[in-house]
Amino acid sequence: MATGSPNPNDPAHHFTPSPLNELLYGHFYSAALRAVAVHRIADLLAEGPRTAEDLAMSAGLHAVSLRRVLRLLAARGLFREDARGAFELTGNGTPLRTDVPGSQHATIMLVSGKMFATAAEGIVDTVRTGTPSFETTYGVPFFEHLAGSPAERQLFDAGMASLSGPVDGLVAQSCPLPGSGTVVDVGGGRGGLLRAVLTREPALTGVLFDQPDTVADHLLDSKEVRGRWRVESGDFFSAVPRGGDVYLLKHILHDWDDDGCVRILEAIRRSATLGTKLLVIDAVLPEGSAPHPAVALELIMMIMVRGRERTATEFERLLSRTGFRLNRIVPTPSLPSIIEAEAV
Repeated sequence: MATGSPNPNDPAHHFTPSPLNELLYGHFYSAALRAVAVHRIADLLAEGPRTAEDLAMSAGLHAVSLRRVLRLLAARGLFREDARGAFELTGNGTPLRTDVPGSQHATIMLVSGKMFATAAEGIVDTVRTGTPSFETTYGVPFFEHLAGSPAERQLFDAGMASLSGPVDGLVAQSCPLPGSGTVVDVGGGRGGLLRAVLTREPALTGVLFDQPDTVADHLLDSKEVRGRWRVESGDFFSAVPRGGDVYLLKHILHDWDDDGCVRILEAIRRSATLGTKLLVIDAVLPEGSAPHPAVALELIMMIMVRGRERTATEFERLLSRTGFRLNRIVPTPSLPSIIEAEAV
């Protein structure tokens, strides 16, 4: 070896991949993550460290291949390998388990699965045509596809509930809520946010409103909110339940283009009275091109649906077109902010 050349066996020698290489190989990390999620490796580590051979025997897998996958994910901080070659979960890897609060297992199964992966491959055409690659590949818009595929709809609902779970409590503690009245969660999925809101404010009652198949699998059967909620189903483009003192829209408007958002907001305005509060819970992009975590969501919206993330100015325009006035934007300890508006 030439004098002055780095010795790859020297622990002091560290190679840092370039940002380009990190991005280039990103889909392999996602594939490895899916492999451990599909085979529920994290659940097998709930009781403590185990070797790849031991895990493979329990899961019916190939030990050498499994170890290589675990080493890759250990390099990203999800697992830790000890001196005897046993792997354990780190704090960052714990949400891979299916049986812990804040589990992200369902989200991983959704986002790493066929629908999202196929749409991501089509981004080459999306940047040429402007049409979401999901529509090009499947022949119908994303939500129309889900309506005709119960299994994928169930996967989507579970994935969204999993993704929202760690966020719901943080959003609820930041929500400007009245001490009493009725909260209507429009497009509220399985009701995680509504449950968090009602738990925080024991004098409130709530209505969970979404598609019939979605609300049928709701999360509201808990003693903290017993007797203070009801479920309704329907199409939020046409009409939403009347009588709400506060209407919630969490991660709904970013799924739709401006025309779709206007239809949703107009349906809420028809059910609201003067002064009724509307809380839109979405990421708020900075003006210009400053870095922001929601820029990644922008890409997902582009390939999956016809929605987008928006700036405060863009939210204000939508609200003013539909009979609402933007009062303020409340930050939360999580990605989304709360855009507080009222019916005028």
